[in-house]
Amino acid sequence: MKRRRHTHWPHELASIGAMRFARRSSNFEETVRFYRELVGLPLFETFGDSFGSNGAIFGLPSWNLTLEIVESVDTVAVDHHEQLCLYFPDQPAQQAAIARLREAAIEPVQQHPYWEAVGAVTFRDPDGREVVFAPFVY
Repeated sequence: MKRRRHTHWPHELASIGAMRFARRSSNFEETVRFYRELVGLPLFETFGDSFGSNGAIFGLPSWNLTLEIVESVDTVAVDHHEQLCLYFPDQPAQQAAIARLREAAIEPVQQHPYWEAVGAVTFRDPDGREVVFAPFVY
């Protein structure tokens, strides 16, 4: 049985109220659709021409943690280590989460040997970033 990790948040950062992760997207509309309709992330807000940018803000498991996708006019280079890893408590929960992707005929991609060994399933978003569905909580 794997023990849960306990980390202590640094005192200097204790007053942080929220955290956001942002990525640029060369395929903005398709990427927003992918995360909203196929992955199932709740879309909190969209914005247009906000200081020159268009974007979408998705909710993650905690209300104060969000993922922002910002439209890019240029092609965005994607590194193969740019992953969004979603950890589920078990395989049935993992399989339920990927059902929409399978129903949409989205095929899993070849994945890192670690993910293969632990039973994860990996898909690519329209920009080529990997979304990993793991059947355990890290």
